[in-house]
Amino acid sequence: MYTAIVFVTALLVGFIAIHTIAPGLKRKGHTGVDVNKLEKPEIPEMGGIAIVLGFGGGILLFIGLQTFVGVFKGIDPVPVLMALLTTFLVATLGMLDDLIEVNQVVKAITPLFAAVPLMMVKAGKTTLGIPFLPVNVNFGIIYPLVLIPIGMSGAANVVNMLAGFNGLEVGMGIVAMGSLGVIAYILEAGASQVILAAGIGSLIATLYFNWYPAKILIGDIGTFSIGAIIASSVIIGNFELAGVVVILPYAVDFVIKAVNGFPTENWWGELKGDKLHCPEGPPRGLAQLIMKLTGGITERALVITLMGLEAVCGLLAIIFYL
Repeated sequence: MYTAIVFVTALLVGFIAIHTIAPGLKRKGHTGVDVNKLEKPEIPEMGGIAIVLGFGGGILLFIGLQTFVGVFKGIDPVPVLMALLTTFLVATLGMLDDLIEVNQVVKAITPLFAAVPLMMVKAGKTTLGIPFLPVNVNFGIIYPLVLIPIGMSGAANVVNMLAGFNGLEVGMGIVAMGSLGVIAYILEAGASQVILAAGIGSLIATLYFNWYPAKILIGDIGTFSIGAIIASSVIIGNFELAGVVVILPYAVDFVIKAVNGFPTENWWGELKGDKLHCPEGPPRGLAQLIMKLTGGITERALVITLMGLEAVCGLLAIIFYL
């Protein structure tokens, strides 16, 4: 029940925040071009601020309930607070990129340092199981000093890359976090349940404005935050394998873009009628691969297809932990 209250609080704070900031962002010129529309409209960007505020509201309520009401007694609040701080640090990088377009190398490296709060409290467990084998490996000091920052940077950056279509980042984030939430419940990982409840609430609030046709774009501050919340939850809950599985669609997109030299242009679709088509040449991302395989697809159907792929990966992760 109290986890549900955290979820509802994050949803309400996120909804109020995005409804409040959207007019101001447009008034101040913080807009982005919706490239997959014929008229190329400019709509408010950096709506991910609402994700961060909603997530923060949910986590702070958890701390308040634990401190003054006496609930959540079995959950250590320190890792949860470190997850909040890490998400704020990663979100700051995303906001800077939205404002001044940070260099790609800097974007890849900076999240490594944002993971310091989780590293300092040695979040998670150093012993990891090997998939499909009755073998456990203790990584010792390598886990907090190497694997945690790599996991944080990897999650933040791959989520940031698979983006650019109305509702995609938020929709896939909800499916991924929902799947991880089920696993956290199965494993009785209370801290991760709280983190994911706050994350899902803030994303659902944002989806109302970001779904096709989008009234606001979440920007890099939103995509980086989604990656940070996912990474924090699996590290603290010690179900890293689930994190790897749910991130697979993002990883496939990363590989395709890496093969094409990480294109900064023409990674979106070519609009013909009401359908998006893959431009001439090889697909430059997972979205363009789907466009090519289908012979053209509407933006809404493309997003639903990618959410479906994410749901399949989430289900596989849940089955593994069952």
